[in-house]
Parts: sequence; C-alpha cells; structure tokens
Amino acid sequence: MPRIPLTWLGEHVELPAGLTAEQLAADLVRVGLEEEAIHTSGVTGPLVVGQVVDLTPEQQKNGKTINWCHVDVGAHNVLDDAGQPTVPRGIVCGAHNFGVGDRVVVALPGAVLPGPFPIASRKTYGHVSDGMICSARELGLGEDHAGIMVLSRLGYGEDVTAPGTDALRLLGLADEVLEINVTPDRGYCFAMRGVAREYAHATGARFTDPGLATGDVERERPAGFAVEIDDEGVDGVAGCDRFVAQVVRGVRASGPSPAWMQQRLTQAGMRPISLAVDVTNYVMLDLGQPMHAYDLGTLTAPVVVRRARVGERATTLDDVERTLDPQDLLITDSTGGRAARVLGVAGVMGGADSEVGEATTDLLLEAAHFDPVTVARSSRRHRLTSEASKRFERGVDPRLPRVAVARAAALLVEHGGGTVDEALTDVDRTSAPAPVAFDPAQAARLVGVPYTDDEVRDTLTEIGCTVDGTGSPWQVHVPTWRPDLTAGVDLVEEVARLRGYDAIPSVVPHAPTGRGLTPGQRARRAIADSLASDGLVEVLSYPFVAAGQLDALGLPAADDRRRALRLVNPLADGQPLMRTDLLVTLLDTARRNVARGNVDLGIYEMGLVTLPDEGAAPAPRLPGGVRPGDDELAALERAVPAQPLHVAGVLTGLAEPAGPGRAGRRADLDDALGYALRVARLVGVEPRVSADRGRAPFHPGRCARLTAPSGAVVGHAGELHPKVVAALDLPARTVAFELDLTALLAAAPAEPVTAVPVSTFPVAKEDVALVVADDVPASDVLAAVRAGAVQSPAGDVLEDVHLFDVYTGDQVGTGRKSLAFALRLRAADRTLTAAETAAVREAVVAEAHARVGATLRA
Repeated sequence: MPRIPLTWLGEHVELPAGLTAEQLAADLVRVGLEEEAIHTSGVTGPLVVGQVVDLTPEQQKNGKTINWCHVDVGAHNVLDDAGQPTVPRGIVCGAHNFGVGDRVVVALPGAVLPGPFPIASRKTYGHVSDGMICSARELGLGEDHAGIMVLSRLGYGEDVTAPGTDALRLLGLADEVLEINVTPDRGYCFAMRGVAREYAHATGARFTDPGLATGDVERERPAGFAVEIDDEGVDGVAGCDRFVAQVVRGVRASGPSPAWMQQRLTQAGMRPISLAVDVTNYVMLDLGQPMHAYDLGTLTAPVVVRRARVGERATTLDDVERTLDPQDLLITDSTGGRAARVLGVAGVMGGADSEVGEATTDLLLEAAHFDPVTVARSSRRHRLTSEASKRFERGVDPRLPRVAVARAAALLVEHGGGTVDEALTDVDRTSAPAPVAFDPAQAARLVGVPYTDDEVRDTLTEIGCTVDGTGSPWQVHVPTWRPDLTAGVDLVEEVARLRGYDAIPSVVPHAPTGRGLTPGQRARRAIADSLASDGLVEVLSYPFVAAGQLDALGLPAADDRRRALRLVNPLADGQPLMRTDLLVTLLDTARRNVARGNVDLGIYEMGLVTLPDEGAAPAPRLPGGVRPGDDELAALERAVPAQPLHVAGVLTGLAEPAGPGRAGRRADLDDALGYALRVARLVGVEPRVSADRGRAPFHPGRCARLTAPSGAVVGHAGELHPKVVAALDLPARTVAFELDLTALLAAAPAEPVTAVPVSTFPVAKEDVALVVADDVPASDVLAAVRAGAVQSPAGDVLEDVHLFDVYTGDQVGTGRKSLAFALRLRAADRTLTAAETAAVREAVVAEAHARVGATLRA
C-alpha cells in the first residue's frame, strides 16, 4: 500500500497549515481512499544538530578505541557560570568516520530513538556521556552501517545545519506518513500525483499536475539509442506500445542520492541504494511511471522488446535464475542481429547483467508502457511482485514515459553531474482511448440521486474527462491515466464518488412475497441447529490436504478417495490436494484440539468435497480479455469436478462427564450413529442401517453403513480403527460419522411432510423379542417388525417402534441372538382392544419369520 509523506504531497497540491495525517485520511476517505495506518519515525524528544569541537581517541582495556568528544549543540549546551549555554556537551562515541568540525546529529538526554531506546546521561568508559551522536540506522533512516551521519556529506549545507538546529524537522523525522489502501481499479493513486489529484477532488484545493508534458519535453529530437518492439501480442493485444530511452553520460551513478531524496524514499517505505536507483524509484513514486536505469557500457544496440523463446532462461536482479515462458515479455539487447541477452522481464524486474555498478558512469534510462495483463501474468507465473509490477498491473498513464525520463535525467545531472544526450528514442504506438457513449440520466437512474446534467458534466470534467455533449448520448473522452473508465457505469461511479456517497439516500427495499429459504437451505440450517444444540461445536477447516493425511486414515490404494484433485498453485506446497471427504480435515482439527488438552471433544463440520472423475478432460485454457465461446464454457463446465456437500462429526473422550453420584459415559458407536440418523431424519429420509466391514477409517466390526431407500449409500458412522487413532494421537475408541448431504437432499421427498393430528385415544404398548441368526442385521428385523405391524388386521396403528435390547447366550443358542422391540400402538378413532394388540403382535412375528427366519423368544 502506498505511503504518503505530507511534505511530499504538498509539492503537488495546496495543503492547509497544520494538516495532520489523521485529517488527510478523513479527507481522502471521502473519495474512496481508505486509511491503512499512520506512521511516525518513532523518534521523540530533543534531537539537534551538533558540531564536533574536539575529539580525543582513547584506547580501552578491552582493546576497543572510543572517542571522547565535545560537541557544540547551540542553545542546548551546558550553562556556564554566567548562566549562558556556551559549554559544549561531552559525549562518548565508538564510531570513527567523523572528525573535528563535522556537523552531526545528536540525541540529547530525554530523547527516545526507535526501539524504543531512551537516551540519558550515563557514566561510561570513565566519562559522563551527555547524549549520543547518531547514525542513520539508529534514527531508523535506513540500514546503513557506515557510521555516524555527517550532514555535509549528505548534501546539507551549513545554512541549515547551525548547531542547535532541530534535527527532527531537518531530517523529516517529525513528519507523519499516511498509508492508504488503494483498490485495483485506481492504480494512478500509487503515486503522489494521483493522491494529490484525489485530495483536490475531496477538498477543492489547488492541484498542479506534474505529469503534463511541456513544450520542451515534447519537442522533436534526433533518434537516440536504437530500440525495436518485436511483439505481435497475445490475443490481439500488444505487450508494449511505447518505449522511451534516454542516454545520460558522466554521472556518478553509484554515489549516494541527496539526503532529502533518501529521506522521502525511506518515508515511502523504500530503501535508498544509489543515485541511479534512487532517482528512478523517486520518479516512480512521484509520477507513477516505473523506470529502469541500465549500465550503457554493457548494452549492445538495438534494445529489443519481444516474447521469450521456449527454454530461454534469465537471471533477474534478485539473483534468481528463471525459466521463461513464451508469453513472458522481455527486454533484450542484440549482437549480430540475434537476441543475445535478457535485460529484464518487462514491467516486472530488470536483469542482473546490465545492473548499475560501482564503475557505471553512462546510463540508459528506460520508461515504457506495458500491457497490464501481460505484466500480471509474468508476475504471478514467476511469483515475483515488484513496485513496478504493482503499477503496471493496475494501468499506467501511457503519456508519462517521456515526462518521467526528462524528470529523471534532470535529477541525475543535478545531483550526479554529467550531461544528457540531445538524441532521444521514443517508439510510440499508443492510441487515444475510445470515447465512452454516456447518457447523463443514467447517473440519477442508477444512484437514486437527481443529479442535473451540469453536475454530471462538471464532475466528469473535474476528473480530467473531455465531454462532448452536443449529441445524445454524450461522447466522453477519458484521461489517459484512468484506464478503468471504459463504460457508462464507470462514469456513474465517479459521479457518485465525487458528489459524495453521503448524498445517496438509504432506502430499504420492500421484501418480495412468496420467497424464502429453499428446502435444502432449511434442511442445512436445521441440521446445524440440531447438532449445535446437542453440544457439538461447528468448525471450519481448509479443504487442502496432503497425501500423508490420506495414508493416516488407512485408505486402500484402490480407494476412490485417493483420486484427489491436485492444485497447480497450492497455498501450501505440503498440501496440494483437494479433500475428497470431510473426515480427513475434521480429524486433523480434532487432533490439534486433543494435543492442547481438549480430550472430551464433540465437533462437526459442513463443507464441500471435491470428487474428480477418473477420465475427465483437463480444463481448457481460456483466452483473456474476451468472452469465451459457448463450446469453451461447456468444456470448462465438464472439467469442473463434482463438489457435493458433506456433514461430518467426531466425538472423543466422554460424551457425558462424571458428576456427584454418577459415572461419566464415553462416546461410543451409538452416539455417532444417533447423530447420523438425526441428520438423515431432519432431511426427511429414513435410511437403512447395516454393517460395513471395509470402510476406512472405521473399525471393521464397528461401522454402520446408511443407505437411502433408493439404494444409494449416503454415509457411514462408527468407531475409528485403532491404527487410525494411534496415527492421529486421538483418545482410544474415538467415534465419527460422515454423510453426503447432497445425496440425502436428493433422496428427500419432494412434497413437504404433512402434520398428522394427534390422537386423543390412549396408547397401547407391546414388547416382542425375536430370535434370529447373529449375522442378520438388526435393521432388517426392524423393517420386518414395521411391515408386520402395518399389515395387521387392526390396521396401521403403529405409532413408534424401537430396539431396546440385544441378548446373546445359552438361552437362545449358539449363533443366535435375541432382539427385543418396544411397540407403541394407537388408533386415531378408538381405543384398541386386547385382541387388536395381540393381532398386531402375531402379525409382527409372522412377518419377521417370513423375512428373516425369526422366532418368538420363549
């Protein structure tokens, strides 16, 4: 985010006296530039200029040599016998890069340097040091370890460095710096020029545009260093449509930039490096035009702007060798007509081969205009974000390159000597933006404020547009620094923004009748409410997993859940796969909680899983900047894998805590199955429950499969396999469930459930114990009991039935088990007789015998 020093901003727009960063933020927010932070130097208290009066080196016992200095700090000197501040202060300093007569920066007792590091008089090395002579690093002005700041070497004259002068103001350490948040469509605000313009819009202050070309800048000049643009573009869009190059000779390019420039660069968040680099960075921050300075002695004409070749490699300024993509736009030089060397990735970063070095005196300044999409793709492809790429991606004014080159050349000559070649290269293939057809009534219609035509015209003129309002619709010519203004709605947004969002009335729309939540939405909310009300905590986990997490669940090699979608650019290299079920990430959440001592745990999650088809074609690479065709969109749709919604839960430790007079109860299979059945029944599905001995990560003997009436498997519940529990460091006998909500909702009845009137007649109760083979699922017996009760001569009088006991032992025989069911019977129109309840019992036994071979337990 750009940082705005107030003193720098004041060079382009008239600022009121005493303006604070807080007030500036309040003014800018009215035009849509939000405050991110307000920065200060962190230096407070007395910081003054001092002149070294004398300096005595003293050798210490530890082998170190210190300097015992007396420093004249003007009005801050020690008082003499007459009460006048004439006695220089004594200060101990360990640096040796200064001498008698030098003017330095002195922090007096009571000052606080960044850290915070308070300064006080203290005895050290046999002296009382009454302050501190400061380096740039100690003042937070950079990472320069060269030693003490000698102001004359930094370009400060004696007229502004008299002893006792306030160094806070001299060095800009008293300045406030406002950091703002800029939306992607307003890249022109990444420069002082753009922010100053917006401040003028917000306050009406007088604005002077430093980016307008003067007659001297635009005058005809002979052609300079040869430049060729050899790029046909991608999807019909050229990667570069303007390239300006200027030679400056005899410059102290590697020397330091002036102190005021270093100060501003530091305030703006950039590190001063050398005159050549600092000047190009300064012009970029001031005008918004990224620039680059090449060592002219290393170049061979012509410079060629072209796309990379297959397999081509280059080393950028960060000393990283990169394999280039054929869509990367490059700046190269040539030898014998063939491209010989990559000078940089256009709009992103320069190359290491042409970097300005210690011996550089002749420079080639480059300022170009690159396609935002081309720069953005290269930046993301190489994971390389620079200050230049941030601006080019958002759009740079194509009329700026020549202005920026002239400004940079003048600064180089002023502070580094040398001369500017009369010749200049300007390859200009830009064209004026197409006019926007605009109906002025559209502003009032879309915003809801009755703007007049004059108000709309004045607003558009204020932002730099030229309005031709002789016809209908208007023809609006947008300024070159606003590439985001391409349609009428963009102009409407500008009218609303500059006329004030506070002028837009707040109107609550009328809620349309006959609408509401869909059945699926109601079901999802009901499920979440039910699980949460029963004590489970909802969590949200990232859907990215590693192959090792699937291994920890014990998934077989042929398991479909191992066929996961792999991301090309994952957030974390260690988790490149999209999850294929919820338990893989939910169990990881449970593991972290247990590791932190939360062992009695109940959590659940609703989220999407990704299930790619085995033979699915890869997604097509669609062109940018144009609407894809119907066939391309259809191919893209076919390539998108299924993403059903799942719900899963994990329970560890105690489901019911121990208390006075009662023992705690551990969460078990019945809890997990109960939650799964509750979810299904809330959707309106009564699933069939059966054993499943081959479903990882569950225990093969303690896993239930839930099947919809259609036969589709909709979920599982059970106890986790001991190996899975051990691998994840979970408590023993942890249980879990997972259901496919999308499949459940598809199996739900289309018609809503109709409420049945409650019978006022009394209930009759019958218990029946049936003996079956021990491999018969209890759910099959339960289904037979229900069917028999409904088919009895008494009619459909079954209100409820549930299994309440399972017995195995000698009384029923080996390989047999007894299942006891409780039946609640009630008729809607009468009191049931004993004969009728007995008939229901007999029908149940008969149907169970016919279906599963059950017999009535004696």
